[in-house]
Amino acid sequence: MARKDHILVGLDLGSVKTCALVCRLNEEGKLEVAGLGVAESRGWRKGVIVNLDLTVLAVKKAVEAAEAAAGVSIDSAYVGVAGPHIKGVNSRGAITLGKTSAATREVERDDLRRVIQAAQGITLPEDRQLLDVLPQKFLLDSQDGIRDPVGMEGARLEVDVHLVTASASASQNVVTAVNRAGVEVQDTVFEPLAAGEACLTPDERELGVALVDIGGGSTDLIVYHAGVVQHTAVIPVGGEHFTNDIAVGLRTPIPEAEKMKKAWGERDPAEPADTLLEVPGVGERPSRVASYAMLSEVIEPRAIELIELMQAEIGRSGCERQLGAGVVLTGGGAKLGGLAGLAEQAFGRPVRLGVPSGLEGMGETLPDAAFATAVGLAIHGNRLRLLRDSRESKGLFERLWKGVRSMGA
Repeated sequence: MARKDHILVGLDLGSVKTCALVCRLNEEGKLEVAGLGVAESRGWRKGVIVNLDLTVLAVKKAVEAAEAAAGVSIDSAYVGVAGPHIKGVNSRGAITLGKTSAATREVERDDLRRVIQAAQGITLPEDRQLLDVLPQKFLLDSQDGIRDPVGMEGARLEVDVHLVTASASASQNVVTAVNRAGVEVQDTVFEPLAAGEACLTPDERELGVALVDIGGGSTDLIVYHAGVVQHTAVIPVGGEHFTNDIAVGLRTPIPEAEKMKKAWGERDPAEPADTLLEVPGVGERPSRVASYAMLSEVIEPRAIELIELMQAEIGRSGCERQLGAGVVLTGGGAKLGGLAGLAEQAFGRPVRLGVPSGLEGMGETLPDAAFATAVGLAIHGNRLRLLRDSRESKGLFERLWKGVRSMGA
């Protein structure tokens, strides 16, 4: 039985599926997959919870399946939050380092905490809360673009941050659903941040890249440049919209429309467009036949709309010309056939499918864009654990050193 402090769980609550990924630290200190549980999501509409009981049931099913696969009980997890209620904003904070505005001194680690706290001092509506605070760069007196000012000397320290805010009720409903399923929430994370942990390289973040996470109810976007987050946004179009278009356009039930969408995405591009598909009717209506060409006429307009919305958001980021690494599409909706090609034509930049990596023993199932968030949540949790252990070790060293000094005094 693995020690509890060696177990990390990523819990991805989506509109289509709920996924629990259990990881453990192996003997080499690396994070490896221990078990995966997936359940069909219920109780969601347009990226937010509308039926708490059904959502709790889906979480329980996914957690129980992951526990059975891993042979451990799940007590806590890192949980992803996304949806149309998410909004990002840039902010700046500043503090004076010396006792007077002209006095200088060395920047200490605690000064970073204070200036970042100052940058959070924006007025939010009562129904909104901070989800993530992402430092971009520090400014020390007249020197700009500093990544870590600790040890440098100056009089005034400033910081630019990107704040990710969420609807307090929508994000609290996610936490409540997980808690009612018997799992404690260790941390909530904006989902494309987690997906980026699993799909992006440091070089891509440095050169400039837009990560687009296409979920069931919405599409989340995050733009990196110079190694930091520059922009976040949520587009209220996701994979479910494609499915609904097929259901309405071809007059077929939603489950059958979902199957046809997958068939269209997985087909061989060399297959003739006039290849026929059976289209089951609604209710007692008889089945009909449709060609892939007819299906394309339904799907492609929605794909073009989504790409145009992506372009508009990337334009708002101010980094459109700085995406040296192009665009990375991930999430279950990114697997829709032809979407990457259409996006590459529209952006005039390289576009690739983001497949998660970074864990030992991922097997054949997890290297799939649909599991990018779950994998990223586990990696994010491990990063926080390492940071916490580092701080605790440093604190212990400082206490021991102070003890030695007092003994010699």
